[in-house]
Amino acid sequence: MVRNIVILSGNSHPSLSESVCNMLGIPSGNRILSKFSVGETRCEIQDSVRGKDVFIIQSGGGSINDHLIELCIMISACKTGSAKRVTAVLPLFPYSRQPDLPYNKIGAPLSKPPTEVPKDKYTFESVPATPGPGIIKSASFNRETDLARVMSKTSLTNGNGTANGLQRTNSENYFNGNGNANGHTNGNTNGSTNGDGHSAVYQTHSRAGSYTTHDYENPGLISTFQAKPGYKRWVAQAGTLVADLLTCAGADHVVALDLHDPQYQGFFDIPMDNLYGRPLLKRYIQQNIPDYKDAVIVSPDAGGAKRATAIADSLGMDFALIHKERRPTRITDRQNATMMLVGNVANRVCVLVDDLADTANTITRAAKLVRKEGATAVYALLTHGVLSGDAIARINASALDRVIVTNSVPQDEHKKLCPKLEVLDVAPIFAEAIRRIHHGESISVLFQYD
Repeated sequence: MVRNIVILSGNSHPSLSESVCNMLGIPSGNRILSKFSVGETRCEIQDSVRGKDVFIIQSGGGSINDHLIELCIMISACKTGSAKRVTAVLPLFPYSRQPDLPYNKIGAPLSKPPTEVPKDKYTFESVPATPGPGIIKSASFNRETDLARVMSKTSLTNGNGTANGLQRTNSENYFNGNGNANGHTNGNTNGSTNGDGHSAVYQTHSRAGSYTTHDYENPGLISTFQAKPGYKRWVAQAGTLVADLLTCAGADHVVALDLHDPQYQGFFDIPMDNLYGRPLLKRYIQQNIPDYKDAVIVSPDAGGAKRATAIADSLGMDFALIHKERRPTRITDRQNATMMLVGNVANRVCVLVDDLADTANTITRAAKLVRKEGATAVYALLTHGVLSGDAIARINASALDRVIVTNSVPQDEHKKLCPKLEVLDVAPIFAEAIRRIHHGESISVLFQYD
């Protein structure tokens, strides 16, 4: 029996929360979590949390935005109720798949597509915002020669009633008391007189010879420097935003399972523990795949190679990798990936290992490829089986023999629709992690999966 602890469940995965409470021998906390007719979330904590250690279990599957707001409101309610510590337990962390840095789908720095940028012309998007060592800021605009050519087209004069300044578009010129203009001349005549009868503001319509870097309509002035207007294709930094939301809501600790990007832990200013589903996957391989030593672990993409090799090395199995290339003609075009297998899978059982399957497109294409290369059976071991969209239909029609996922997100409906699906229970992992965190014990034993 664990005392002085409260475990609250969100609406995303109540069955997992119930399993964790049963293993710890404590009842689930009473709360009201509903919605008003307008769609706003209503939260009421009916148990006392004053001075208690509160754990809120809320996964990221399903209606992910509603679940995230529910979690933030529950955290805030517990902190307002004088909870000693609030720990957010997220089996599937929301928005962890989106990178924090701006990117485009081909992985290059954000810029216009190569087909839109002339190779012989300089644009503001053609160089990075922060120059690196040995990289000049401008590859085409020479400060000495090109700037001198620009300045040679300007006029600098002085005298009574004449302009004393650089001719420029859309600028105003102010006359002093002697009637001398001190400023830039251009634009429509728009003058007014002061008390001495001299013009206070004077603009001429003389456009000949005037030029600025924003004059896009006269490319003949400078052939090597043409500024092209346009917006850069920035991507929202959802990673740091979600981390800041949980921190500002009042979370003191965050626990997740198999983050898609482990560096996501660095976005938090509070303790963040990333648990591993690797022990469950290893145990399944040892107990359910006959002669697993002769099988081969396959990573469906380069990003999961480190995860797959860790399992292969610990079990003494061979490893293969599927290399995927994306070659779009334009950024906005649909991208078709070319997949190539690196390794030998002929006449062997293949075990595809990945951390997450959303639409299941990558994992089913990988299964088709290894089947084509002569694999006798194909298993897919996935930590998070989101399986959104038409993923179930795609798996049923694929070359996969078995798909093994954990219950980090609800899988009841998926099991009814997919006979190939097997579900592993992660409740013992979270129950032990909660017990150790509550008692101040080390949870490093949960990381020792070798």
